[in-house]
Amino acid sequence: MNTVKTAVIPVAGLGTRLLPASKAIPKEMVPVVDKPIIQYVVEEAIAAGISRIVLVTRSGKEAIENHFDRHFELESELERKGKTTLLQRVTSTVPAGVELLSIRQPKPAGLGDAIRCASAAIGNEPFAVMLPDVLVHTRLNAGWNMKHMIDRFEKTQAAQILVERVPRNLVDQYGIVDCGHKLMKVGGAARIFNMIEKPFITDAPSELAIVGRYILPPLVLELLKSTGRGAGGEIQLTDAMTKLLARSPMEALMMRGRTYDCGNKAGYMQANIALSLEDADIGLEMQQFLAAMFPKSVAEGLDFQLPEVA
Repeated sequence: MNTVKTAVIPVAGLGTRLLPASKAIPKEMVPVVDKPIIQYVVEEAIAAGISRIVLVTRSGKEAIENHFDRHFELESELERKGKTTLLQRVTSTVPAGVELLSIRQPKPAGLGDAIRCASAAIGNEPFAVMLPDVLVHTRLNAGWNMKHMIDRFEKTQAAQILVERVPRNLVDQYGIVDCGHKLMKVGGAARIFNMIEKPFITDAPSELAIVGRYILPPLVLELLKSTGRGAGGEIQLTDAMTKLLARSPMEALMMRGRTYDCGNKAGYMQANIALSLEDADIGLEMQQFLAAMFPKSVAEGLDFQLPEVA
């Protein structure tokens, strides 16, 4: 049984990178194929065995809560029309046995502040943090990476950070970890010696970028109490984790699959293309559409699809 039962998902951001779409609709509710981004993240947590989801939200984000609530009028109409498959999909957004809570963040003050807002719901237990902008896609169980992180935490009691390798010329766009140049395979873990937020390319200790999935001990909540405002005038989770690193071991775990940053337009569109190609209802139609859009690539035997996902 998991010792990590709670996942904190911060959803109070303004979503400026997806404007104007996110002006009236929370960015977390923008759909990838036929599900809002936030549902993929919640499903990932549940698949990893997490039973309590804490949404750190704000005014204007009620659509997220409504999505995970029951809609009896819609359900009755689907049942009346015999649309059992759709009925099952709209009633299973939060399975039985899973608790979903919403906690307000009074004003946007950084990821560290969002975690502090959730501290009462977390209690004195280890917990997961999952950033909703990042869609982690694998053809295995949706929760494979998170479950592997939880298992590793239970074995070592070391905080876990999911990482992926990125091109060297892009390291200045990510939080980068220093694992002492240790080579890591998929699913492998290595001790973290340092973390640098968006380093200069010449200063980056590695190409291992933080993905946006964490397993953290309750000590982080204590450290956040004394963490002042950092980059951008906000309370940064990275600053608290740097303090944690001086007191407790921390590991990087190499992810399986691909990530899509749905907080920006390019990543969002890539996610839609990749997942639509795999969709049972529209996958074939999308393949035919892309073949018609890129006939030269098809004629020359080039692969217009995204790389295989493990």
